[in-house]
Amino acid sequence: MAASSAAVAALSSSFASLSLRPPRSSPCKFSFNPYKPKCLSFHRPLGIRAASSDIDTSFFDNLDPNEEFTFDPPERPEDYVPPPFFDEGPEETEEQVAAAYEEIYGPAYSGISVLGNDIYVMDAKMKKATGFGSKKKKEKIKDGFEESVVQVRRVTKVVKGGKQLHFRAIVVVGDKKGQVGVGVGKAKEVIAAVEKSARDARRNIVTVPMTKYSTFPHRADGDYGAAKVMLRPASPGTGVIAGGAVRIVLEMAGVENALGKQLRSKNALNNARATVVAVQKMRQFRDVARDRGIPMEELWK
Repeated sequence: MAASSAAVAALSSSFASLSLRPPRSSPCKFSFNPYKPKCLSFHRPLGIRAASSDIDTSFFDNLDPNEEFTFDPPERPEDYVPPPFFDEGPEETEEQVAAAYEEIYGPAYSGISVLGNDIYVMDAKMKKATGFGSKKKKEKIKDGFEESVVQVRRVTKVVKGGKQLHFRAIVVVGDKKGQVGVGVGKAKEVIAAVEKSARDARRNIVTVPMTKYSTFPHRADGDYGAAKVMLRPASPGTGVIAGGAVRIVLEMAGVENALGKQLRSKNALNNARATVVAVQKMRQFRDVARDRGIPMEELWK
């Protein structure tokens, strides 16, 4: 019983040393701004009193928990200059910013690689050599025909949501050996429209009858829509005397001496097709003699 009573007494003495009173709030608050000093009050910390004799508690015993201490900062010296704010300094130039980035991220940030080569030039050479990052270019068809663009116009289609913009291209293809064709195509881009019209022209190849002097065997007229074209043969050395789409069609066919004229409409597509119609009306002398069943020399009798 004596031992148990001694243990209970030791425990009660230990719990009695605990301070359950909360710290007293002070109206004064501490400020970190040295130019606006405010009072500061210290309170005795909560905790258990040390019962061991090897810990010096004389400092805490001499403090009064209700006593208030005022923070008194030292005075500023006479030559004190307050530091400037971060946004009050002069603005940095682009060279200084680039130098700072190079110091942090290395010289490659400014466009120069470690090996001393320009990375933009290297990138362009890589794209040119490998074709990486660029669209594949379609190779031109090598069938002996040359292409000539007659006209490229913007056309619009009015729909419910507004207007749709497209391009219409007129292309004439020919081998300059008597083969020629006219085509038309529409697309959202000029290059696509030209390619489409070139394919259409290759599907409409006609043969132009010519003599040994690279001219027409006889005169002919052609109509297409409101356009009318007149074609006449010419003597050697005359050249192609025509204008607009008529001239382009005759040159792509290989005609060197001829006369042509647009009589009515000035529409490029209709005049080009009227020229093809006029050419299709022409016939060679041997074909006429064969159809008549007579020798070629009797045609001029």
